[in-house]
Amino acid sequence: MGCAPCSFFHERCKENMIVVLKSGVKQEKKEQLIDWLRKQGLTIHVSEGEFHTVLGLIGDASAVDADLIGSLDIVDSVKRVTEPFRCCSRKFHPDDLVVEVGGVKIGGGHFAMIAGPCSVESEEQILAVARSVKASGADLLRGGAFKPRTSPYDFSGLHERGIELLQLARAETGLPIVSEIMSTVQLPLFEDVDVLQVGARSMQNYDLLRELGKLDKPILLKRGLANTLRELLMSAEYIMAAGNERVILCERGIRTFSDYTRNTLDLSAVPELHELSHLPVIVDPSHATGINRLVPPMALAAAACGADGLMIEVHNDPMKALCDGAQALRPEEYDALAKKVRAVRAAVHDL
Repeated sequence: MGCAPCSFFHERCKENMIVVLKSGVKQEKKEQLIDWLRKQGLTIHVSEGEFHTVLGLIGDASAVDADLIGSLDIVDSVKRVTEPFRCCSRKFHPDDLVVEVGGVKIGGGHFAMIAGPCSVESEEQILAVARSVKASGADLLRGGAFKPRTSPYDFSGLHERGIELLQLARAETGLPIVSEIMSTVQLPLFEDVDVLQVGARSMQNYDLLRELGKLDKPILLKRGLANTLRELLMSAEYIMAAGNERVILCERGIRTFSDYTRNTLDLSAVPELHELSHLPVIVDPSHATGINRLVPPMALAAAACGADGLMIEVHNDPMKALCDGAQALRPEEYDALAKKVRAVRAAVHDL
């Protein structure tokens, strides 16, 4: 189901409601209930699951008699919803969202490996990395064309040329490409990028989020360095409320008192986000730790705790990397890790 009804949400809507219908309800009775609810001034979002149909009552449902609706013979349960996020709420969408890009599926039991360098540096570099991660079973190629850097003097990417080189790598390997967009001004340059990444620093760039909501392509939304899960979901809500429901959440570590790693990887966010939302959740252990030797154990832990994918930095020569070489794996290291990740997922699946 699409998320177009989310555009009806308004700050004044203080309370919404979910009506779960019993299995096997006749279409005629279902339509009669929906028609009656619409006459109460509500917009109805219908989510057809494998066993139940969920009606999301969008608008101010505070005056609706929940006991009356619950007494109907076709109704299984009625719940009031007060969370500020609705489009990405598990309550409105019981089934996992599966995001598909270039034949690759993410979410709903489908696990995706995203790999590549922090930044695109040259044709030789990106092609070498693309070939190696493809051979190791990667599903998507990541690479930064525009890089947000703390210092204005650091390498900030090849910009348009970087995107061209990513497209060249895609043409050779067939891997869909993922790259970070930083501004609405850059949107025309990303028309032929398969997945648009919103970095941690841009998670609350609401103008950008609204514009990405108008696109028909997947958005990979990273959690900010000091943002709560609620804030992350509200950022996803901006994208989905504008009409684009193809959102992938990414846990990439948060800033804490730890002084031995760049950030602290909050793996508890993975099952918690799965409980709160139907959106896929992937993990980026490279940015979370900032240290390449810590990437494998954190990647394996992420795979074990239910992540829908991993985003891992791989560089053919980390010692000469222009950006974040300390956290990048060499191709042979990534290959060994990919095999272990598959083994962990198989073991968890068998439990």
